[in-house]
Amino acid sequence: MRFKIYLLLFLSILVFSCEQNSENRDFKNRKVSFNSGWEFHLNDSLQHQDTVSEDTKWRNIDLPHDWSIEGEFNKNNPAGVGGGALPGGLGWYRKTFSVKAEDSSRLSFVSFDGVYENSEVWINGHYLGKRPNGYIGFDYLLTPYLNYGKKENVMLVKVDNSSQPNSRWYSGSGIYRNVWLITTNKLHIPQWGTFISTPNVSKETASVKLEINIANAYSQSKIAKIKTSILYEGEEITSTSEEVKIEANSEKKITQKATIIDPNLWSVENPQLYKAVTKIMVDGQLLDSYETNFGIRDFHFDTEKGFILNGERVKIKGVCLHHDLGPLGTAVNRRAIERQLEILKEMGTNGIRTSHNPPAPELLELCDKMGFIVMDEAFDMWEESKTAYDYSKNWEKWHEEDLKDQILRDRNHPSVFVWSIGNEIIEQWNERGAEIARELADFTHKLDPTRPVTAAMNPPNEGNKIAYSGALDIIGYNYAHETYTQHPEVFPNTPFIATETTSALETRGYYEFPSDTFKIWPVSWDKIFTEGNPDNTISAFDQVRTPWGSTHEATWKVIKKHDYLSGFFIWTGFDYIGEPTPYIWPSRSSYFGIIDLAGFPKDVYYMYKSEWTHENVLHLLPHWNWEKGQTVDVWAYYNNADEVELFLNGKSMGTKRKQGDDLHVMWRFPFEAGTLKAISRKNGSVVKETEIKTAGQPAKLNLKADREKIKADGKDLCFVTVTITDKDGTLAPRADDLIKFSLKGDGEIVGVASGDPVNHESFKGTQHKAMNGKCLVVIKASENPGDLELIASSDKLAAATIKIEMENEL
Repeated sequence: MRFKIYLLLFLSILVFSCEQNSENRDFKNRKVSFNSGWEFHLNDSLQHQDTVSEDTKWRNIDLPHDWSIEGEFNKNNPAGVGGGALPGGLGWYRKTFSVKAEDSSRLSFVSFDGVYENSEVWINGHYLGKRPNGYIGFDYLLTPYLNYGKKENVMLVKVDNSSQPNSRWYSGSGIYRNVWLITTNKLHIPQWGTFISTPNVSKETASVKLEINIANAYSQSKIAKIKTSILYEGEEITSTSEEVKIEANSEKKITQKATIIDPNLWSVENPQLYKAVTKIMVDGQLLDSYETNFGIRDFHFDTEKGFILNGERVKIKGVCLHHDLGPLGTAVNRRAIERQLEILKEMGTNGIRTSHNPPAPELLELCDKMGFIVMDEAFDMWEESKTAYDYSKNWEKWHEEDLKDQILRDRNHPSVFVWSIGNEIIEQWNERGAEIARELADFTHKLDPTRPVTAAMNPPNEGNKIAYSGALDIIGYNYAHETYTQHPEVFPNTPFIATETTSALETRGYYEFPSDTFKIWPVSWDKIFTEGNPDNTISAFDQVRTPWGSTHEATWKVIKKHDYLSGFFIWTGFDYIGEPTPYIWPSRSSYFGIIDLAGFPKDVYYMYKSEWTHENVLHLLPHWNWEKGQTVDVWAYYNNADEVELFLNGKSMGTKRKQGDDLHVMWRFPFEAGTLKAISRKNGSVVKETEIKTAGQPAKLNLKADREKIKADGKDLCFVTVTITDKDGTLAPRADDLIKFSLKGDGEIVGVASGDPVNHESFKGTQHKAMNGKCLVVIKASENPGDLELIASSDKLAAATIKIEMENEL
């Protein structure tokens, strides 16, 4: 009898222990990738109905995925050239998966970072919901409908991007951002359930405020210990804890506070990060662990001094970015975003505006880590439309929830300094604009009282109702650089930010027109392009501007001169697919970027680098392959020097110094083949030398990888630059040969590009025509370590090979 009692007691303890263990888990696996093992079907004709069946043909894919980038460029595609002349359509995604039996006592969620657009989701035939906005993340609870153990689950996602145009640039189509499976205890911190702010910051101490939302899905109340540890570089530096009671089937918000001594402040030069780890304990059992990265910094915008970060004045030197990744389309890839930011950082950029929508989470994570000041933008339109099928149709029902989710998702990022509630909103010219602006600003401040709100207005003159609504903490200027110096008189109590500037037109390696012809955009633009260059002078393309914008130099001269001008965001950092304004077909991508679509810098990149960095810069342009007798303008961007002397085939062409607020120096003389050499000097000592040569006939290919080793994780990328040179290795600046690629090893060619805005070859092929001597090929790693060998060949050029290593750990 006693044995039976002990046995029953033992079994009871065992069952209780198993139940407790089933509710605990490895918290590293709280959020896991849900990207692999999907199937895709595109309704590619009217014969396909808006449904799927047993006869549907599926293609195996992994996410993220953009189906539009796989299509053909065609001026008749409904998106038009504004949308990149690529197809939209309606697509279906399906995933079959299993869930462990022990997870039946937990909660399971599927979390989408973004689906473009009009997504609808089903699990095992149960409808979960719809999200029209293609740029915001969302999640659904799966638990009530899941099968556990050996029985499988089927998730179905419908994505409808068939009504076009719905955007003014290339949107992409599909589940183009990451998807996650989140598994938690029934007592847990929900997604975006923490808000960390630093109300008081100095070099000696910083106060940290943590607002934590706790959800209890149990049918009885729970008394839990909530402990938050703050870590720096993996070591705990302080902690705080308390006991709270959370009622059944409810949520409760608590506030915790901590103090950090000698804080490591976040800045653009030294972006220091902390981590808060919040744990939920009940009866000594760990039920949930939730991590939040954050930074400690003090900032404000001042009407006289501009932007102040940690007590020091910082000029915001930013760029606007659209969300596509060039030849990869909009399918998110962390390494591709990181490469873009590395190129911008090398130029001296310290700011990013997410034009004109919430960005991928990976962008903000990288901006936190690398040190960028982010203007996080919500909308390109409100109630009034800009295109036939845009977000205005969903405004009334969805805008509040979309804005809420954006702010909850992004408000812990130290890189985010400003919320923008709209870009060039049509309602800015009527009273409705003022009403909506006040509504959105109040709503934003309630969710995040720590950051200012602005809107990008074009321009904020006396007729602009948003500008004079009283809703904005900062007045945002799109263009109108000639009015910036009037800001202290027009808006004496509100700080300044140039939300969008410049819109200068430039194509890498292309020079045709005399600089004094295009100070403003000529009425007969098309005529000038067809009739060519009347005075046979070659000059820098930087001077070509749109009627609403400026040259690159003009706006920066104004911004750099006045402290009260906190900074600006240039349109744009990179070329992007779509919106080739003012051009039409055959153009299918923009000309505004400082860097082209393949990631190759244009000449003006070096103007900014000479102004924004301390690194010695001496850049000559244009290339040196012209016709004998042509008169050429030779420009030099330089810094850290008093003067530049230019030599042509050893003969001095004179020494030049910048005068006044000049940002470059220039010589003009007839072309003569040979070598141009420039020497910059300071106080008579050489600072830097550079030269460009006349290239002979294109003869061979050269390959250079951005990294020789990449991670074997199935996601990492290697960007290989292909350069066409003459027999001596000099860049052939006019070469446009077709280059073919093949890859040996367990990897994949996932993109090819040249930066040419009128090239209609697919970005997804294995060959591409070079532009002005350069081409790019993008290689994706597999999950198997080993060597890759890329071979590039062309009919009239010597082939080239390069090896890339894939390793488990870098």
